[in-house]
Amino acid sequence: MSASRPELFAHLDGLGIRHETVSHRPVFTVEEGKDIKAALPGGHTKNLFLKDRKGQIFLITALAETEIRLNRLHRRLGSARLSFGPEALLFETLGVRPGSVTALALLNDTDGRVRFVLDMALMNWPVIYSHPLLNDATTGMAPADLVRFAESTGHPPQLIDFTELLDDEDATQ
Repeated sequence: MSASRPELFAHLDGLGIRHETVSHRPVFTVEEGKDIKAALPGGHTKNLFLKDRKGQIFLITALAETEIRLNRLHRRLGSARLSFGPEALLFETLGVRPGSVTALALLNDTDGRVRFVLDMALMNWPVIYSHPLLNDATTGMAPADLVRFAESTGHPPQLIDFTELLDDEDATQ
C-alpha cells in the first residue's frame, strides 16, 4: 500500500527534516515545469526508474540538467544493461505512476527492492526539489536531509558523478 502525502510529511517531520512544499498544476516532464522551477531556485530533480535483465531495480535521482548515459551507467552500477522499468513494476515497488517518480517514493519500497542512485551534482545546491509522491506539488529540502530520508527508508544512496560517464572513452556502446 502506498503512503499518502501526509504520511510522507509525518515521516520527514519525525526525522526532524525541514521541508517546504508548493502546490502547482501537474507536470509530467522536466520541460513542462520550467516556469515552476524558475520560481523555486535550487536543484530540481529528474528521476529514472530502471531495471536490468537480471531483475535489479534502480531509481536514479539526478539534477534536471544532468546528462545520463544509460549505455555506460550499467558498468558503473555493476549491473546488466539497463532499460526503463514498466509502469506496473514502478507502481508495485514505489507506489507512484509515471510523471510522479521521485526519491520520496522510496518510503513505499518497504521490501528494499530498489537501489537508489543519487547524482553528486545535487549535493552542491542548498535546496533539492522533488515531487511529494504526486506531480502536483514540489517539496524542497537540504541535500543532506534527502540522504538522511533515503537512509531512513533502507535505501542508502549510491552517489555518482555522471560527468565521469561522459568522459569515459573506453565504454562500449
